Amino acid sequence: MAPLLEEPTQIDFDAPLKAAPKLVAPEPEHCPGPESQQAGKADSCAGCPNQAICASAPKGPDPDIPLVTARLSSVKHKILVLSGKGGVGKSTFSTMLAHGFASNKDHTIGLMDTDICGPSIPKMMGVEEETIHVTAEGWEPVWVNDNLGVMSVQFMLPGRDDAVIWRGPKKNGLIKKFLMDVTWGELDFLIVDTPPGTSDEHLSVNSFLKASGVDGAVLVSTPQEVSLLDVRKEIDFCRKAGIKILGIVENMSGFVCPGCKHESQIFRASTGGAKRLAQDEKIPYLGAVPLDPRIGMACDYGESFLDAYPDSPACTAIRNVVRRAAEEMSLPKGEVLPESDCAARGINR
Repeated sequence: MAPLLEEPTQIDFDAPLKAAPKLVAPEPEHCPGPESQQAGKADSCAGCPNQAICASAPKGPDPDIPLVTARLSSVKHKILVLSGKGGVGKSTFSTMLAHGFASNKDHTIGLMDTDICGPSIPKMMGVEEETIHVTAEGWEPVWVNDNLGVMSVQFMLPGRDDAVIWRGPKKNGLIKKFLMDVTWGELDFLIVDTPPGTSDEHLSVNSFLKASGVDGAVLVSTPQEVSLLDVRKEIDFCRKAGIKILGIVENMSGFVCPGCKHESQIFRASTGGAKRLAQDEKIPYLGAVPLDPRIGMACDYGESFLDAYPDSPACTAIRNVVRRAAEEMSLPKGEVLPESDCAARGINR
């Protein structure tokens, strides 16, 4: 049976509760949240019918955080994939990153899709028609292959085109269930694909994972300044939230013709691109992944681009990104990508 989406718990980044107070009116647009420390006290609370209820509601740490920590105790490394802007290929990059880590058959990888309103990961991984099964131990992730599992809200929707029209607390509640109720098992890496921005989903993931430990975040951008402008905000978010930045990746960095291998600059880096931004912000630069039309085709068909086109420049680039991210996590060389595999692909070590 598939789990229902009717009972997610409302939570707050600072002081989430196990059960939200019962309100007498809908939350106003600028509500700080009925579980916030400022609930009933903020300027926006003046005149709200819920003010007395929110002000008197008990505050305190979420008692489920230890359960989340216990559930994830068998996950060795946790990586967030962030982008301040939509349309930079973040989810596509997340799937390629997951396939890259999973290319080492000795490792088991989990990919969690926290983009509740735009869950595209199942389509890209070729498991769009699957559903979640519930066992006595919890929710079972959908396995793409023997060492790569996926969890997404898409598996819980009645139809592929159904919209998820939820406010922040309900989305946060589902993310909490993904972390607390999913039987991830023994994972070497858990990759968390997040929606664009720096809002509810990001705060929720960070608050729940803080106790169990996050290795860091990989930031994704495209070369043009419009994209880098929002990535700077993501960098600021990571620093304020205490999330280590493993590095930044410049996605769609040039177009490589599949036939002649000639590279053209589609999105020109008018201000130096992600590499210059990394230098200015003193964060690691993980590399550039060129634009290859076969990447989009592989995602449409739910195939691994790395397996389908192992000799392409984009494949070499993504494997280099995997290697660099592993280095930033202080993992030994050859642990993530075997030495023999790197030599075969022509990856510089």
